[in-house]
Amino acid sequence: MRIKKTVAALFAASILATAVPAQAETLRLLTWGSYAPDNIIKMFEEKYPDINVEVTFSNNEEMIAKLRATGGAGFDLAQPSHDRIYAAQLEYDIYKPLDLSKIDTSNMSVPLLDGVKANTTIEGEVYAVPHQWGTSGLMADKTKAPEFAGWGDLCDPKYKGKTSMRLKRTILLGTAFAMGEDPFAAYSDLDKYQDILDQVTEKLISCKDNIKAYWKGGDDLSAMMLSGEIVASETWDSTAYKLFGENENIVFIPPETGALAWIDTFALPRKGEADDAAYKWINFVMQPEIVKLMSASTGAIAAVEGGKDLLPDDKKAAVNAAFSDDDIKNLKFFANIPPGVEDMEGKALERIKAATGG
Repeated sequence: MRIKKTVAALFAASILATAVPAQAETLRLLTWGSYAPDNIIKMFEEKYPDINVEVTFSNNEEMIAKLRATGGAGFDLAQPSHDRIYAAQLEYDIYKPLDLSKIDTSNMSVPLLDGVKANTTIEGEVYAVPHQWGTSGLMADKTKAPEFAGWGDLCDPKYKGKTSMRLKRTILLGTAFAMGEDPFAAYSDLDKYQDILDQVTEKLISCKDNIKAYWKGGDDLSAMMLSGEIVASETWDSTAYKLFGENENIVFIPPETGALAWIDTFALPRKGEADDAAYKWINFVMQPEIVKLMSASTGAIAAVEGGKDLLPDDKKAAVNAAFSDDDIKNLKFFANIPPGVEDMEGKALERIKAATGG
């Protein structure tokens, strides 16, 4: 009797296990807006029905803040820019090393892969691989600002009330280059860097009458450009490329001193709970057929061989309209940010905001 009951219980348990599917794993992404479009999430979940994707859109500063607050918990895959990992990891220990054997790097751009690995290797361990890359620079309506060419032109009196910028570190760096300084070289001497920041702060405060509005996201910047409220702005290249598709007079302009180049990456938060799902996402979105869909969403170039050719035709035309070979050779890749620099930059930005109402 006891044996019969045991067999019956096991049979009932097996039936129950068959009737109730295992709970799906959740992959929690901490990423940029447009880096996890609905169509790609749907395709991924169809391929991996045991994984649900949950997305939190963020930016570099917020990613560090969120992961710092939790000690690297709450997310399974983050996408910080290549220059935001080394110092953050040394200061806050918010990431864990990658297992490169689980990532298909065969189609990644070798220079970008090597560059990210060099920037994010700590004690022999690699903490990131590249995903998308692009630049920050300028855009202008060439029919209204045909001579616009450098960061300093944002403050040219002839464009009074007709320009825009975002009060983030990019404008600090661009203005420093326009003033003849090399902010990246000054990272090794923080007293020197503070002196540069003080000069840049005063310059941008004095420039406030030129600014129609300080943009905070691509949508409000796009609205101002398309409506003609502004004729030029500091911008991400992807925003300019999208606008070029609507008005070919609006073009991205690599500044005379060089566009600032970034690489957004994949990194694993230290207390993430779905590493295998994260590796599956990385490998999935780096496939050529998915890259083309992703680039249509982001407007940026994937860090794969021939990434430019996988851009949608309209964005490919925008890139060609913006960059000459010399412009690409003149790129200034963001340098690793040493501990303390972000606090210095944050204080400079707060001073500008307080003085300009930005």
